[in-house]
Amino acid sequence: MLRGNSLAPMPSSEATGFRWLRTGDETFAAMLLALDAATSSVELESYIYTSSPVGERFREALVRACGRGVRVQVLIDSFGSVTLPDSFWQPLRQAGGEMRWFNRLTLRRFNIRNHRKLLICDQQVGFIGGFNIAPEWEGDGVTRGWRDLGLHINDSLARELSASFDEMFARADFKHKRFIRLRKRPVKHPISDQAADLLLSGPGRGRSPIKMALRRDLAQARTVQIVAAYFLPPRRLRRALMHVARRGGRVQLVLPGKSDVPLIRLAAHSLYQRLLRAGVEIYEYQPQILHTKLVIVDAVVYAGSSNLDTRSLNINYELLVRLNGERLVAEARDIFSEHLSRSRQVHRMIWRKSRTFWNKLRERLAFLFFARFDPYVAWRQWKAMP
Repeated sequence: MLRGNSLAPMPSSEATGFRWLRTGDETFAAMLLALDAATSSVELESYIYTSSPVGERFREALVRACGRGVRVQVLIDSFGSVTLPDSFWQPLRQAGGEMRWFNRLTLRRFNIRNHRKLLICDQQVGFIGGFNIAPEWEGDGVTRGWRDLGLHINDSLARELSASFDEMFARADFKHKRFIRLRKRPVKHPISDQAADLLLSGPGRGRSPIKMALRRDLAQARTVQIVAAYFLPPRRLRRALMHVARRGGRVQLVLPGKSDVPLIRLAAHSLYQRLLRAGVEIYEYQPQILHTKLVIVDAVVYAGSSNLDTRSLNINYELLVRLNGERLVAEARDIFSEHLSRSRQVHRMIWRKSRTFWNKLRERLAFLFFARFDPYVAWRQWKAMP
């Protein structure tokens, strides 16, 4: 599985309609190929998009698609891509493409964001995962670049992703509260021995389909393997993970040893002692910044844009795909094992002895900010919307 100090290719379940994309280089190459092969429509959605060589390569591919008569639509979050000037998209607009900013920045609703990342071509080929269009994601996540995971979809699920994009694109101005109540789309698609559920989440939707699905799967789980870039799950999910370990199941978490948001890593540290005491195994990924989102519960696997933190599960617009199928899950376990092999275990007694009063205070304050203050501000902004 490993080749030297970088990632080697692995077998794929592409014949079943899905293929794992394990590096930024692999993901960007596959996406650009799909863009150049598109014949009727292209829909691109991203949280972070930068004016960079990789950003320019994607823009050029989008412009080429317009030149072939393809309908091109791009939706970018205005907060995640705050450094990207609107003029960057002028060549696309001149070529006939459409570009919209999601929820243009305003103090009244700055806290509600679109964190989704997807590309759909011709409503037949889709890409989801954690990859943004930025140089940080170029590389293999081991020797260079952030570590992440994507999923290439050749299946009817791509049509569901396209319909979801249409809803977000049509209401990008975010002027009315009713926009938040997107239609729920947990639709099953039989694919040989597999089934796929598209789980959409966003503020104001009541019970999150993502949280509900996770809790259902964890209720009877025996084996749980999670890679999470930002880990601050709500209390009921934390308890569900600890219950799995306490009743004799195995729970393994791979969390970041390095993070682009050190404060949320600090907040996650506030949970370590209770999780470790319950029997949960915690490991921290060492080579690069970790950005992977992967959850494996027995014979099902989740992948997409959503982190296991309060913001992703309660505030942001997010999507996950819940999949089953023996080969696909086996490949996901290989991906988890590769992450694990490059991680350092956190041992309970060593961790406990390392915690000073100031450590605990900083961690508690960080937890209160992300788990209490941030959701409260988002709730107030949502309540104030017309």
